[in-house]
Amino acid sequence: MSSAKIECVLRENWCCGESPVWEEASNSLLFVDIPAKKVCRWDSLSKQVQQVTVDAPVSSVALRQSGGYVATVGTKFCALNWEDQSAVVLATVDKDKKNNRFNDGKVDPAGRYFAGTMAEETAPAVLERYQGSLYSLFPDHHVEKYFDQVDISNGLDWSLDHKIFYYIDSLSYSVDAFDYDLQTGKISNRRSVYKLEKEEQIPDGMCIDVEGKLWVACYNGGRVIRLDPETGKRLQTVKLPVVKITSCCFGGKDYSEMYVTSARDGMDPEGLLQQPEAGGIFKITGLGVKGIPPYPYAG
Repeated sequence: MSSAKIECVLRENWCCGESPVWEEASNSLLFVDIPAKKVCRWDSLSKQVQQVTVDAPVSSVALRQSGGYVATVGTKFCALNWEDQSAVVLATVDKDKKNNRFNDGKVDPAGRYFAGTMAEETAPAVLERYQGSLYSLFPDHHVEKYFDQVDISNGLDWSLDHKIFYYIDSLSYSVDAFDYDLQTGKISNRRSVYKLEKEEQIPDGMCIDVEGKLWVACYNGGRVIRLDPETGKRLQTVKLPVVKITSCCFGGKDYSEMYVTSARDGMDPEGLLQQPEAGGIFKITGLGVKGIPPYPYAG
């Protein structure tokens, strides 16, 4: 087993940090603070953070092949121009559900932007159930809906051979797999590959490593866990000094570092005293495994 080292690299105490994405070209970590409506970019060399504020809760961000970024803002897929801080709407979903917003999103190996929705929470993980759906924004800007009846659409990634789509609906306490068709973007044959244990709490964001194993952020569980989706076994647990772990991605030189986002929303003053780094961004080194670069949106 490797000896992981954990460091809080950014202690700006985000309300709800989410959707970490490594941008190799700028040696930066992109992420969002959902309720603060901010897309952030942390330069790992200068340690400076730049922010763009948008007009609704922003739940995920991704690289864009043609430059700039894409993000899910409210119930809109948007293109984001960092230089002039503008957001252009590419598509809107859930028009009949005024209380919904997007949650986690990620670009697939063919350049489609997958993202799912949920009802706005009244408190963390407290919400009207079964209001969400999973969507994908294709490179030509048309949207496909895969399924509805989702509670909290969350972590997602694809197997290394691009034949399986992994997905988390948080309140099912399960990591699910689908057969995935790279050419068409279609998914089918849903099944569970891992059920979370009680102390692992709520599955949130997720990423895959070069060995095809999944890393899942455990919200209220204070850890990230490494799973083998083929055997359904947990291989490793890395505990962090804060409980509200939201998501994870690989980045840094050779994608050998893991970056983990966290939240402080819903914590009482006593909890915040005990966890001063809540809402911080953490870097884990020494995991002994690397990740893969993020795919850019092709539209």
